[in-house]
Amino acid sequence: MTEREWDKRLHIKTIGREDESSADCSPYEPTPYAVLERLVDAGCVGRRDHLLDYGCGKGRVACFMAHAALCRVTGIDYAQKLIDIAAQNRKASGTGDRVRLVCARAEQYGISEENVFFFFNPFSERIFAGVLRRIVESWYARPRLLKIICYYPSEAYLACLDAAPECTLMADIDCNDLFSGKNPRERLVIYALPDGK
Repeated sequence: MTEREWDKRLHIKTIGREDESSADCSPYEPTPYAVLERLVDAGCVGRRDHLLDYGCGKGRVACFMAHAALCRVTGIDYAQKLIDIAAQNRKASGTGDRVRLVCARAEQYGISEENVFFFFNPFSERIFAGVLRRIVESWYARPRLLKIICYYPSEAYLACLDAAPECTLMADIDCNDLFSGKNPRERLVIYALPDGK
């Protein structure tokens, strides 16, 4: 299905770029539905998971994953305007209490029961490093299998993940066949922190 067809099927409006950005945060750009389909088909996220979408924007990842993977999703964004749009999309999509939205800065958000973390380069390496520290602290406080998923990962994000001794590369899913041209960043990279059992 095309981007518009998926939006129509989910009863949401997420197409288009929004320039709600700052020096440390990127403008809103939705993750392509084809990439999200690939993620669900890989079986990396399921109904027992609670996914935290950093830089959720208009809520595409949240609504799609709650619909396709039947997981719970928390979407977080620092821009109230985007959270308001995401709230309208959540209501229209009928995902109900499977989707929760929070307007907050990522590096200040307290991780609780979330176990899957999704990033599409929403902010600078500095903020990512701080968020990664919070994820690792959450794992030490309550050891459980955690997954960190990066779509179109930057070298800086990958360097942070590779430098964290708790994180192990779990999967590297090529997405080049979904788009024209060859771009080494067109992939989903998944790191794991073990369940500690």
